Amino acid sequence: MGKLYGGIEAGGTSFVCAVGTGPNDLLAETRFRTTTPVETIKKAIDFFQEQSKREILTAIGIGSFGPIDINPASPKYGNIIVTPKPGWANTDIAGMIQRSLEIPIYLDTDVNLAALAEHLWGAARKLDTFVYITVGTGIGGGGMVNGRLMHGLLHPEMGHIRVPHDWRRDPFPGSCPFHEDCLEGLAAAPALERRWGQPPETLASDHQAWQLEGHYLALGLANFICTLSPQRIILGGGVMGQPQLLPMIRKMVQQILNEYVPAPQVLTGIDEYIVPPSFGKQTGVLGAIALASQLYK
Repeated sequence: MGKLYGGIEAGGTSFVCAVGTGPNDLLAETRFRTTTPVETIKKAIDFFQEQSKREILTAIGIGSFGPIDINPASPKYGNIIVTPKPGWANTDIAGMIQRSLEIPIYLDTDVNLAALAEHLWGAARKLDTFVYITVGTGIGGGGMVNGRLMHGLLHPEMGHIRVPHDWRRDPFPGSCPFHEDCLEGLAAAPALERRWGQPPETLASDHQAWQLEGHYLALGLANFICTLSPQRIILGGGVMGQPQLLPMIRKMVQQILNEYVPAPQVLTGIDEYIVPPSFGKQTGVLGAIALASQLYK
């Protein structure tokens, strides 16, 4: 048997851990809620220790919520740094797992690695510049530019851009503890729940919440289209599980851009331009496995 890799999608709501080499070769998978750092990371370690009794793991990739230090030269590499997730700031997620399992650990953002999986096997194949956005407990964005995952000063924080906030239509101040009414503060799942007084998954499909949600997300996507010029946008995350939301967003993006971006993908091919992920809830963990397999020497 060839080399076997582990993957962790460390999300703000849940962790997904898996062992395998790709979408057609996942030998084991588990999911559990994200609670405290110690409890949650221990569950991940226990899973891989159990799997190692059956097969030898070569390396593990981690795709984590952030902000996170992804610079291997930094003394804080592998640490979740300042974050809206209570209790997780300054958590050395990579170090805790490496010290317990004693195998190489590779790290990037959860959205960058979801983008990597889509690039290798899914909706972004043959594309070199695209964006992956997740809308759930938070809003995050990553992707590729000219065939490379987006890195730089730190990593993209697309959920914290500012979008127009019409206070008459929406008096909700926003839920982001850092910026209040940034995109995440207006359109992530906690914002929906605080604004409407119930979890978003319990809201009726024709509730006024979804028109407002589609509006905010379309404003964000229009900004990304104008700044990054992606060849495709992939929209994932739990909030996007509402089937009525994606068609709304596509139409609203066209209205907001008002034919200013004259690409046929936007004007007439919007259904193939703004798309869901190919692998649903497995996208992030597949990307983590892909990162480990690409970086292990």
